[in-house]
Amino acid sequence: MQSTAISFSPSISLPKKPHKPSSSASFCRFNPLSQPLRFGSLNGSTSRKINPIRCSADSSSSKLNRNGWISVPAPVPERESEGVEVRATSVPESAGEPPKSKPLMETLVLGSLFGLWYLFNIYFNIYNKQVLKAFPYPVTVTLAQFAVGSVLVILMWTLNLYKRPKISGAQLVAILPLAAVHTLGNLFTNMSLGKVSVSFTHTIKAMEPFFSVVLSAMFLGEFPTLWVLSSLVPIVGGVGLASMTEASFNWAGFWSAMASNLTNQSRNVLSKKFMVRKEESLDNITLFSIITIMSFFLLAPYAFFTEGVKFTPAFLEAAGMNVNQLYTRSFIAALCFHAYQQVSYMILQRVSPVTHSVGNCVKRVVVIVTSVLFFRTPVSPINGLGTGIALAGVFLYSRVKRIKAKAKTE
Repeated sequence: MQSTAISFSPSISLPKKPHKPSSSASFCRFNPLSQPLRFGSLNGSTSRKINPIRCSADSSSSKLNRNGWISVPAPVPERESEGVEVRATSVPESAGEPPKSKPLMETLVLGSLFGLWYLFNIYFNIYNKQVLKAFPYPVTVTLAQFAVGSVLVILMWTLNLYKRPKISGAQLVAILPLAAVHTLGNLFTNMSLGKVSVSFTHTIKAMEPFFSVVLSAMFLGEFPTLWVLSSLVPIVGGVGLASMTEASFNWAGFWSAMASNLTNQSRNVLSKKFMVRKEESLDNITLFSIITIMSFFLLAPYAFFTEGVKFTPAFLEAAGMNVNQLYTRSFIAALCFHAYQQVSYMILQRVSPVTHSVGNCVKRVVVIVTSVLFFRTPVSPINGLGTGIALAGVFLYSRVKRIKAKAKTE
């Protein structure tokens, strides 16, 4: 189907100075449309007739209006000596439509971000576990990760890869609790990874929705529905079943992972309270960047006080460790640690929190499977069943949250 558009082009030249008519003479304004004009498409399939404009006599006025006729005003010509001609042109129906490749590109970008999110997380867990097995000092390892992240943030701001924020003292005070729980959450995770297998740590961390529901009800007044509570049952039951049959189980690793759940979800709840105030609101990437730098300064004194300077080459060589290998793996783990969290916030800017939660559930499954295959972790049938039930409960929780979100929007 085609639509008709109107174009104007010069066609008829008019005299620059019209002759003055006598008082008794009548005159007729020049009418270029002396014949009926038909509009239609170029192939002439449809047309519409327009009657010609008639001349009019004027014996009382001595002034001539050269800008148009009495019936309809004509467009102002570019030059005084030119008239206008109306011409029908054919315009395709698809003109003005957005290109169809844009949604495809957005899908490809989003899929690439999800792939990078999973890939960085896999490499972080593998290299981090290798470092913690050879170097059992989780506080120093966590400090190194915050140090590399802080350097990356400063470079990002210096090179204008991301806008450097202007932070007031009041904002720093408000962010300080977030940085404290963020520091503890990552420290407890590394403590758990150093004590138990990667798969078991992430199985316990599947209980994050349980802590999220409890803390949201306590501090935000967001009470869960019956469906949300029902989805927590397989999560708790599956984690309990997996814990009873875990070959690498020990209480230090178990409680460290549980403490990580508590602190990480406390950070999320505090972030919601902080982001509510518009005068102090920051985007997620900027907030995470500031928290990373603050976490480094919060943890550094404690690391030096508790574990000392055990990361020096002299200490590592004396302990019989491969210095270059340990430094390389620590650096890669720190890079992946910061990269996967940055990508996670980039995804969160493009999708809803519920979709992000579903993606996080799938990511945990991918990390557990790859770590079991890489480290050849022994998994009994009952242990695998418990892990599967817990992850299925997390997925069910994400679906229930999506239904709740849709009900709110309606």
